[in-house]
Amino acid sequence: MLDHISIGVSDLAASGAFYDEALAALGYVRLFTHPRAVGYGVPGAKDEAFAILASGELARAPGEGAHIAFAAPSREAVEAFHAIAVRLGAMDEGPPGPRPQYGAGYFAAFVRDLDGYRIEAVCHERVTGSS
Repeated sequence: MLDHISIGVSDLAASGAFYDEALAALGYVRLFTHPRAVGYGVPGAKDEAFAILASGELARAPGEGAHIAFAAPSREAVEAFHAIAVRLGAMDEGPPGPRPQYGAGYFAAFVRDLDGYRIEAVCHERVTGSS
């Protein structure tokens, strides 16, 4: 349904460095750099799926209830994303772990980025029935 999403950031260079490392843990790369924007997606993609835009002091994270969830390939990727994000200045909003309240096999971590956006890394693990 969504083609891409963009968010405004107060410091493009700092946020670019943050997302370069945090998203790399999930397998995403910087696809373009422009004086007013940076875009990310899967390696080799022609278009970005996520972008940050230089907004200066006008940057404002949305209120409670809004967040962006990035797909992760594994628990290890979720754990690496969380560790990197916190090391780079993100605020921990929920350490890596199972979230059965969101569904069987849901493994995620939550942080607030440098501008206060709530971001999540999530992997959906295959759940096998017990026999």
